[in-house]
Amino acid sequence: MKIALMDSGTGLLAAAAAVRRLRPDADLVLSTDPDGLPWGPRTPDDVAAHALAVARAAAAHRPDALIVACNTASVHALPVLRAELEPAVPVIGTVPAIKPAAAGGGPVAIWATPATTGSPYQRDLIARFASGVAATGVPCPGLADAVEEADETAIDAAISAAAHLTPRDIRAVVLGCTHYELVAERIRAALQQPGAPALVLHGSAEAVAAQALRRIGAEPAPAAAPTGGLSVIHSGRPAGLPAVALAYAEGRLLAESGRGTGEVAGASAAGAPAPGR
Repeated sequence: MKIALMDSGTGLLAAAAAVRRLRPDADLVLSTDPDGLPWGPRTPDDVAAHALAVARAAAAHRPDALIVACNTASVHALPVLRAELEPAVPVIGTVPAIKPAAAGGGPVAIWATPATTGSPYQRDLIARFASGVAATGVPCPGLADAVEEADETAIDAAISAAAHLTPRDIRAVVLGCTHYELVAERIRAALQQPGAPALVLHGSAEAVAAQALRRIGAEPAPAAAPTGGLSVIHSGRPAGLPAVALAYAEGRLLAESGRGTGEVAGASAAGAPAPGR
Protein backbone atom coordinates (compact mmCIF):
# COMPACT_ATOMS: atom_id res chain seq x y z
CA MET A 1 0.00 0.00 0.00
CA LYS A 2 1.30 3.43 -0.92
CA ILE A 3 -0.26 6.77 0.06
CA ALA A 4 0.99 10.07 -1.35
CA LEU A 5 0.45 13.45 0.27
CA MET A 6 1.01 16.89 -1.21
CA ASP A 7 1.28 20.45 0.08
CA SER A 8 3.40 23.52 -0.51
CA GLY A 9 5.45 22.66 2.58
CA THR A 10 5.29 21.18 6.07
CA GLY A 11 1.51 21.41 6.40
CA LEU A 12 1.27 17.82 5.19
CA LEU A 13 3.15 16.48 8.23
CA ALA A 14 0.04 16.16 10.40
CA ALA A 15 -1.90 14.11 7.84
CA ALA A 16 1.16 12.02 6.97
CA ALA A 17 1.69 11.20 10.65
CA ALA A 18 -2.00 10.30 10.95
CA VAL A 19 -1.66 7.85 8.05
CA ARG A 20 1.50 6.44 9.60
CA ARG A 21 -0.31 5.84 12.91
CA LEU A 22 -3.24 4.11 11.18
CA ARG A 23 -1.04 2.01 8.88
CA PRO A 24 2.59 1.69 9.97
CA ASP A 25 3.08 -0.69 7.05
CA ALA A 26 2.06 1.84 4.37
CA ASP A 27 4.67 3.44 2.12
CA LEU A 28 4.34 7.23 2.15
CA VAL A 29 5.28 9.73 -0.55
CA LEU A 30 5.54 13.38 0.55
CA SER A 31 5.51 15.84 -2.36
CA THR A 32 6.09 19.52 -1.55
CA ASP A 33 6.99 22.72 -3.36
CA PRO A 34 9.73 24.59 -1.49
CA ASP A 35 10.64 26.47 -4.67
CA GLY A 36 7.11 27.85 -4.98
CA LEU A 37 5.88 28.43 -1.44
CA PRO A 38 3.90 30.10 -0.07
CA TRP A 39 0.85 29.25 -2.15
CA GLY A 40 -1.55 31.44 -0.17
CA PRO A 41 -0.79 34.77 -1.92
CA ARG A 42 -0.93 33.22 -5.41
CA THR A 43 -3.90 33.56 -7.75
CA PRO A 44 -6.28 30.57 -7.94
CA ASP A 45 -4.96 29.61 -11.38
CA ASP A 46 -1.38 29.82 -10.16
CA VAL A 47 -2.17 27.68 -7.12
CA ALA A 48 -3.77 25.10 -9.41
CA ALA A 49 -0.71 25.04 -11.67
CA HIS A 50 1.72 24.56 -8.79
CA ALA A 51 -0.51 21.95 -7.17
CA LEU A 52 -0.76 20.02 -10.43
CA ALA A 53 3.03 19.94 -10.78
CA VAL A 54 3.41 18.68 -7.21
CA ALA A 55 0.67 16.08 -7.75
CA ARG A 56 2.30 14.83 -10.95
CA ALA A 57 5.59 14.34 -9.11
CA ALA A 58 3.76 12.28 -6.48
CA ALA A 59 1.80 10.32 -9.09
CA ALA A 60 5.06 9.24 -10.72
CA HIS A 61 5.55 7.03 -7.64
CA ARG A 62 2.31 5.19 -8.50
CA PRO A 63 0.48 5.69 -5.20
CA ASP A 64 -2.85 4.06 -4.42
CA ALA A 65 -4.27 7.43 -3.31
CA LEU A 66 -3.27 11.09 -3.08
CA ILE A 67 -4.13 13.30 -0.11
CA VAL A 68 -4.21 17.02 -0.85
CA ALA A 69 -3.06 18.04 2.63
CA CYS A 70 -3.56 21.76 2.01
CA ASN A 71 -6.69 23.86 2.40
CA THR A 72 -5.63 26.37 -0.27
CA ALA A 73 -4.95 23.67 -2.85
CA SER A 74 -8.17 21.88 -1.97
CA VAL A 75 -10.15 25.06 -2.61
CA HIS A 76 -8.50 25.99 -5.91
CA ALA A 77 -7.09 22.81 -7.43
CA LEU A 78 -9.23 19.76 -6.58
CA PRO A 79 -11.19 19.73 -9.87
CA VAL A 80 -7.95 19.98 -11.87
CA LEU A 81 -6.23 17.29 -9.83
CA ARG A 82 -9.18 14.91 -10.05
CA ALA A 83 -9.51 15.45 -13.79
CA GLU A 84 -5.84 14.59 -14.19
CA LEU A 85 -5.51 11.61 -11.83
CA GLU A 86 -8.86 9.95 -11.21
CA PRO A 87 -10.08 7.26 -11.44
CA ALA A 88 -6.60 5.70 -11.46
CA VAL A 89 -5.57 7.55 -8.28
CA PRO A 90 -8.28 8.67 -5.82
CA VAL A 91 -7.71 12.28 -4.73
CA ILE A 92 -8.76 13.24 -1.19
CA GLY A 93 -9.09 16.93 -0.39
CA THR A 94 -8.90 18.73 2.95
CA VAL A 95 -11.94 20.63 4.24
CA PRO A 96 -11.93 22.68 7.48
CA ALA A 97 -13.74 20.71 10.19
CA ILE A 98 -16.54 23.26 10.57
CA LYS A 99 -19.32 20.67 10.45
CA PRO A 100 -18.14 18.51 13.40
CA ALA A 101 -17.19 21.61 15.39
CA ALA A 102 -20.65 23.12 14.95
CA ALA A 103 -22.31 19.80 15.80
CA GLY A 104 -20.82 20.08 19.27
CA GLY A 105 -22.54 23.43 19.80
CA GLY A 106 -21.11 26.92 19.83
CA PRO A 107 -19.59 29.32 20.11
CA VAL A 108 -16.96 28.24 17.58
CA ALA A 109 -13.88 30.07 16.30
CA ILE A 110 -12.45 29.25 12.88
CA TRP A 111 -8.74 30.03 12.67
CA ALA A 112 -7.53 30.34 9.07
CA THR A 113 -5.29 32.38 6.83
CA PRO A 114 -6.55 35.91 6.10
CA ALA A 115 -7.40 34.94 2.50
CA THR A 116 -9.44 31.93 3.61
CA THR A 117 -11.19 33.82 6.41
CA GLY A 118 -12.68 36.30 3.97
CA SER A 119 -13.37 33.82 1.18
CA PRO A 120 -16.74 32.81 -0.25
CA TYR A 121 -15.58 29.22 0.30
CA GLN A 122 -15.43 29.61 4.09
CA ARG A 123 -18.60 31.68 4.23
CA ASP A 124 -20.40 28.91 2.36
CA LEU A 125 -19.13 26.24 4.76
CA ILE A 126 -20.33 28.31 7.73
CA ALA A 127 -23.73 28.87 6.12
CA ARG A 128 -24.13 25.17 5.33
CA PHE A 129 -22.85 23.61 8.51
CA ALA A 130 -22.77 26.23 11.28
CA SER A 131 -25.81 28.42 10.67
CA GLY A 132 -27.29 27.46 14.03
CA VAL A 133 -24.28 28.35 16.18
CA ALA A 134 -22.18 31.43 16.83
CA ALA A 135 -19.16 31.08 14.52
CA THR A 136 -16.35 33.63 14.35
CA GLY A 137 -13.75 33.65 11.60
CA VAL A 138 -10.34 34.56 12.99
CA PRO A 139 -7.62 35.58 10.51
CA CYS A 140 -4.15 34.42 11.51
CA PRO A 141 -1.66 36.47 9.48
CA GLY A 142 1.83 35.03 9.48
CA LEU A 143 1.06 31.89 11.44
CA ALA A 144 1.40 29.41 8.56
CA ASP A 145 4.66 31.03 7.45
CA ALA A 146 6.02 30.96 11.00
CA VAL A 147 5.14 27.26 11.34
CA GLU A 148 6.72 26.54 7.96
CA GLU A 149 9.98 28.06 9.20
CA ALA A 150 9.64 26.70 12.76
CA ASP A 151 10.28 30.25 13.96
CA GLU A 152 9.41 30.01 17.65
CA THR A 153 9.18 33.76 18.25
CA ALA A 154 7.02 34.36 15.19
CA ILE A 155 4.75 31.42 16.07
CA ASP A 156 4.15 32.82 19.55
CA ALA A 157 3.47 36.31 18.19
CA ALA A 158 1.03 35.09 15.53
CA ILE A 159 -0.85 32.87 17.98
CA SER A 160 -1.05 35.71 20.51
CA ALA A 161 -2.40 38.13 17.90
CA ALA A 162 -5.06 35.67 16.74
CA ALA A 163 -6.00 34.81 20.33
CA HIS A 164 -6.76 38.49 20.97
CA LEU A 165 -9.26 38.40 18.09
CA THR A 166 -10.95 35.24 19.39
CA PRO A 167 -14.05 35.49 21.63
CA ARG A 168 -13.30 34.36 25.15
CA ASP A 169 -16.43 32.19 25.42
CA ILE A 170 -15.66 29.80 22.57
CA ARG A 171 -16.04 26.07 23.17
CA ALA A 172 -14.28 24.83 20.04
CA VAL A 173 -11.70 25.96 17.50
CA VAL A 174 -11.48 24.83 13.89
CA LEU A 175 -7.89 24.69 12.67
CA GLY A 176 -8.56 25.86 9.11
CA CYS A 177 -5.00 25.51 7.83
CA THR A 178 -3.07 22.25 7.94
CA HIS A 179 0.02 24.02 9.29
CA TYR A 180 -1.87 25.00 12.45
CA GLU A 181 -2.26 21.38 13.53
CA LEU A 182 1.49 21.23 14.11
CA VAL A 183 1.16 23.81 16.92
CA ALA A 184 -2.29 22.76 18.14
CA GLU A 185 -1.35 22.53 21.80
CA ARG A 186 0.19 25.99 21.74
CA ILE A 187 -3.04 27.33 20.28
CA ARG A 188 -5.03 25.56 22.98
CA ALA A 189 -2.82 26.99 25.72
CA ALA A 190 -3.32 30.52 24.35
CA LEU A 191 -7.12 30.20 24.27
CA GLN A 192 -8.06 28.03 27.25
CA GLN A 193 -9.79 30.14 29.88
CA PRO A 194 -9.25 29.31 33.58
CA GLY A 195 -12.18 27.38 35.01
CA ALA A 196 -13.80 26.88 31.59
CA PRO A 197 -14.48 23.44 30.08
CA ALA A 198 -11.59 21.99 28.11
CA LEU A 199 -11.40 23.63 24.70
CA VAL A 200 -11.98 21.28 21.76
CA LEU A 201 -9.73 21.67 18.71
CA HIS A 202 -10.88 20.32 15.37
CA GLY A 203 -8.24 19.52 12.75
CA SER A 204 -8.50 17.57 9.51
CA ALA A 205 -5.54 15.18 9.62
CA GLU A 206 -7.23 12.16 11.19
CA ALA A 207 -10.31 12.49 8.97
CA VAL A 208 -8.42 12.72 5.69
CA ALA A 209 -6.16 9.82 6.67
CA ALA A 210 -9.18 7.63 7.42
CA GLN A 211 -10.89 8.74 4.21
CA ALA A 212 -7.84 7.82 2.14
CA LEU A 213 -7.93 4.29 3.53
CA ARG A 214 -11.67 4.02 2.85
CA ARG A 215 -11.20 5.16 -0.74
CA ILE A 216 -8.79 2.30 -1.44
CA GLY A 217 -10.74 -0.29 0.56
CA ALA A 218 -8.15 -0.60 3.32
CA GLU A 219 -8.81 -0.92 7.04
CA PRO A 220 -6.87 0.81 9.82
CA ALA A 221 -4.24 -1.49 11.29
CA PRO A 222 -2.28 0.51 13.87
CA ALA A 223 -0.66 -2.68 15.21
CA ALA A 224 0.79 -3.63 11.81
CA ALA A 225 4.53 -4.09 11.54
CA PRO A 226 6.27 -0.72 10.98
CA THR A 227 7.60 -1.62 7.55
CA GLY A 228 6.35 1.42 5.60
CA GLY A 229 8.93 3.40 3.67
CA LEU A 230 9.12 7.15 3.16
CA SER A 231 9.94 9.03 -0.06
CA VAL A 232 10.23 12.81 -0.17
CA ILE A 233 10.01 15.07 -3.22
CA HIS A 234 10.91 18.78 -3.25
CA SER A 235 9.54 20.63 -6.29
CA GLY A 236 9.88 17.48 -8.35
CA ARG A 237 13.33 16.49 -7.02
CA PRO A 238 14.06 13.46 -4.81
CA ALA A 239 14.97 14.71 -1.35
CA GLY A 240 14.79 13.90 2.33
CA LEU A 241 12.80 15.33 5.19
CA PRO A 242 14.04 18.88 5.78
CA ALA A 243 15.53 19.65 9.17
CA VAL A 244 12.62 21.99 9.89
CA ALA A 245 10.26 18.99 9.90
CA LEU A 246 12.08 17.63 12.94
CA ALA A 247 10.92 20.63 14.96
CA TYR A 248 7.52 18.92 15.19
CA ALA A 249 6.48 15.62 16.76
CA GLU A 250 4.81 14.58 13.51
CA GLY A 251 8.02 15.10 11.54
CA ARG A 252 10.07 13.19 14.08
CA LEU A 253 7.61 10.28 13.90
CA LEU A 254 7.96 10.15 10.13
CA ALA A 255 11.73 10.44 10.24
CA GLU A 256 12.06 7.66 12.78
CA SER A 257 9.74 5.28 10.94
CA GLY A 258 11.30 6.04 7.57
CA ARG A 259 14.79 5.61 8.96
CA GLY A 260 13.81 2.17 10.17
CA THR A 261 13.13 1.07 6.60
CA GLY A 262 16.24 2.66 5.17
CA GLU A 263 14.14 4.55 2.65
CA VAL A 264 14.39 8.16 3.81
CA ALA A 265 17.48 10.18 3.07
CA GLY A 266 18.52 13.61 4.22
CA ALA A 267 16.51 13.76 7.44
CA SER A 268 18.92 14.84 10.12
CA ALA A 269 18.58 16.46 13.48
CA ALA A 270 21.66 18.52 12.73
CA GLY A 271 20.64 22.14 12.56
CA ALA A 272 17.01 21.37 13.34
CA PRO A 273 15.08 24.10 15.12
CA ALA A 274 13.90 23.69 18.67
CA PRO A 275 10.84 21.45 19.05
CA GLY A 276 7.63 23.26 18.20
CA ARG A 277 5.45 21.17 20.49
